[in-house]
Amino acid sequence: MESKKGLINYLDSMSIFILGVLFLGLPLIITAATTDPFTLPKQVVLIAGLIIIFVAFGVKAILEKSVKLRRTPFDLPIGLFTVAVFTSSLLAVNRIESLIAFFPFLFTILAFFAVVNFAKNKRSVEFLQASLLTGAAVVSVLTVLSFLKIYVLPFEFAKTQTFSSLGSLLDQAIYLALILPIAAFPIVQAVRSGEQLKTFKGTKAVFTVAGIIILIGLVITVYQLVAKQKPAILPFETGFQTAFAAISQDAGRIAQGFFFGSGFGTYGTDFTRFKQASFNMNQNLWAFTFYKSSSFILEILATTGILGFISFFYLIYKAIKEKPMLPALAVAAVLLFLLPFSFLNLVLFFILLGLFSANIGLRHSNKVYDIELQLVAFKRGLISFESVEPETKQSKSVMLPIFFSIVIILVAAFTAYNSYRYVLANVLFQNSLIAAAKNDGTQTYQNQAKALEIFKDNDAYQRIFAQTNLALANGLANQIPQGSSPSAQTTQTIYTLIQQSINAGRTAATISPQNAVNWQNLSSIYRSLIGFGQNADQFAVLTAQQAIVLDPSNPQQHIVLGGIYFQLSAWDRAAQEFQTAINLKPDYSNAYYNLGHALEQKGDLKSALSQYQTVKTLVVADAPSLKKINAEIEALQKKIDGGEQPNGAPTNGGNLEVSTPSAQLPPQNPPLKIPAPEAKITPTPTVKTTTTTVTPPDINQ
Repeated sequence: MESKKGLINYLDSMSIFILGVLFLGLPLIITAATTDPFTLPKQVVLIAGLIIIFVAFGVKAILEKSVKLRRTPFDLPIGLFTVAVFTSSLLAVNRIESLIAFFPFLFTILAFFAVVNFAKNKRSVEFLQASLLTGAAVVSVLTVLSFLKIYVLPFEFAKTQTFSSLGSLLDQAIYLALILPIAAFPIVQAVRSGEQLKTFKGTKAVFTVAGIIILIGLVITVYQLVAKQKPAILPFETGFQTAFAAISQDAGRIAQGFFFGSGFGTYGTDFTRFKQASFNMNQNLWAFTFYKSSSFILEILATTGILGFISFFYLIYKAIKEKPMLPALAVAAVLLFLLPFSFLNLVLFFILLGLFSANIGLRHSNKVYDIELQLVAFKRGLISFESVEPETKQSKSVMLPIFFSIVIILVAAFTAYNSYRYVLANVLFQNSLIAAAKNDGTQTYQNQAKALEIFKDNDAYQRIFAQTNLALANGLANQIPQGSSPSAQTTQTIYTLIQQSINAGRTAATISPQNAVNWQNLSSIYRSLIGFGQNADQFAVLTAQQAIVLDPSNPQQHIVLGGIYFQLSAWDRAAQEFQTAINLKPDYSNAYYNLGHALEQKGDLKSALSQYQTVKTLVVADAPSLKKINAEIEALQKKIDGGEQPNGAPTNGGNLEVSTPSAQLPPQNPPLKIPAPEAKITPTPTVKTTTTTVTPPDINQ
């Protein structure tokens, strides 16, 4: 009996220790082994730590012959919010992308329950608080050292004054601002009660030192945000507009969009689909795609709908309603409405909520208490929830604890296996990017192929793999001496690479059909095959039009489509697209430049000259572009004066470029048969916006 009790105590202590290590280490974990050196490693460590903790929880249930869970005032709102987020992911158009985003979010929620169910005494709570403070203090020390240009980390990307182990100075500022009150609150209370700082010992002394270090780190971080690296935050006007559009204007899924949004973790899609053309007038931000809204609460509204918004607001309300309120949670409640939150800051919010619940449990046993799940007679239901009595001599069945533990172990095994696959694929893909930087095409291809064999449901992997295959095919084709015939093996290799490129591009569009980047990528592949593959011109136009449907206010999309028409010598269609780009962004110099060249190629030289003159007024502060356009104006003026005809397209360079394909396979006669776009195409905004298959346009119009 004593040995069993000792083992239970060991499991409790081990779980608290793991939580403490997580709280200390999460903000510091970075690695160059993954494509994302900041967020993914933190997610992996959090998931691994929580898996161990919950397996220990299952073993403890077997030893105690009971399943005990701790009830808190926040269980219901957290449960409702989790259900809303999960439902939004299931109903999302980009379902795979949303479910992948939901997975680490689930462990964010589990972090709350881990804290609540293991931190049941003052010593445990203080240990976890000290762990949080220590981690934040180390982050602050690294910030001070980087600011002083003392670089202690071995990574090249860490050797900069504005480096943050959280990946962003804004995220770091939020993180430190949330933790600082944990150190300050007990100090303020002690001072109010008459204690002097010099008399502080033990926990108070540790909190004081950590608080001072964190405050210094926060001040330096905020200074750098203001003076050196201003964060790119979506303006609130656009955040509000896209959020309300996402829940009210999603054609074909109005009810789903209203109640459950576009799908958790898919705000980037909402931004491209619903931003207004007026956003293009923001000179600093117009070319960015924002994957987070202006604030976390607006992102929740857009991606999880009105139900997600209400359930999260209910959670915030319950948190601030409890008295006395934890100051760190008060800060979090404000910042959630004002700023976007990263994964780590969301984890921190639920950790703080868990610590708050644990503190409530130390003071009020009627608000936070243990309940016991029991198998009972069917007249009372299969499972009942009862408050745990201090002592009971009633014999207990071990069946429910065993079943409970088996479920935990199975879920843990499933989670660990799929997490391993995801991370291994990511590491292989990172290796491929390193090989690509070294111009090692073979290693790049092999690592990407292995990564997709392990985890294929990542549209970004598929997009890059498509471009890798296209680049290899283009390289092989260009190695063939002009006038000679390639060998049968070379021809087959080129064709296989092209097939793989198209298939990967189509797969990306299937995984995330509402992502405009996937359609733009597929269009660029077909564009590179114009003259090489049958109907490549029509496929390039169709997929570019789909990209425009999903990103209708982006003038760059119209430049790309106009460039395809320009490549096909369809000058009128090209000019029309370039003019649309100008309408969307009247100060877009490259749109006028492309329109000028389309008009010049058409033979309308005076109109072309007018466009070039407009370009000149827009690039007056850009010396290379000004020099380039002056030369072209002079050349065109000579043509007008001398009656010369335009001769060929200009050489690209600087900020003024005529849209051209990223690669161009040599023409084949007859062209090879290539796969068409697999997914259905949504018509352009000028057509009725129901999903259907579009008849290929007449590009010679």
